[in-house]
Amino acid sequence: MDSDTRLRVGRAIGKTEEQVAHDLMAQLKERGHPDAPPPMATDGNGDYRTALVDTWGEVPDYCGRGRPPTRTQPHPDWQYVQVVKERSGYQLTAVHITVVYGDPEEVLAQVGGHTAYVERTNLTARQMNGRLVRKTLSYSKQREAWEAACAWEDWVYNLTRTLDTLSIPERDGQRRWKRQTPAMEAGLSDHRWTIKELLSTVVAPPSLNT
Repeated sequence: MDSDTRLRVGRAIGKTEEQVAHDLMAQLKERGHPDAPPPMATDGNGDYRTALVDTWGEVPDYCGRGRPPTRTQPHPDWQYVQVVKERSGYQLTAVHITVVYGDPEEVLAQVGGHTAYVERTNLTARQMNGRLVRKTLSYSKQREAWEAACAWEDWVYNLTRTLDTLSIPERDGQRRWKRQTPAMEAGLSDHRWTIKELLSTVVAPPSLNT
């Protein structure tokens, strides 16, 4: 399934890609991957290699020889590949694929040697959110405004936009399809929300544990 058809559960926002990498891994761990990272592919930017280890790495068991290990290490079952593209002007000249964690054959079979999923998501985000468009004057001058715009984009995408790839047949034997939003596909909503409904709904804050 194209990642553009999946529910968006948030994003990391920071001044540097290193900070974003660590924040994003923390979100993934909190939202469904507590024990191990999901298979992933990134470009060569950021510090995802270190962020993965800092978030999910474990100190190996002491085997009884030499000094006891103290540094966290990646697990051999992780699947992470880097895809670095070289360009000359606007033309793609080369693609370098490096399997960072995991068995190379298994990782490439599972993840693939490309970043099409995240690139498709980035394209959709830029079409919906003018603050993410490059080389324009619509950028956010304040972090709070940027975070609010990104949160609104995710709400609209998840609850109000129907996607062709999520359509399901309404009745067996008939060529009629029910269009779904990502939230409907995830079982979080039973209908497509309108913008008016989205704006008039008050979300209760999570209870604070004292």
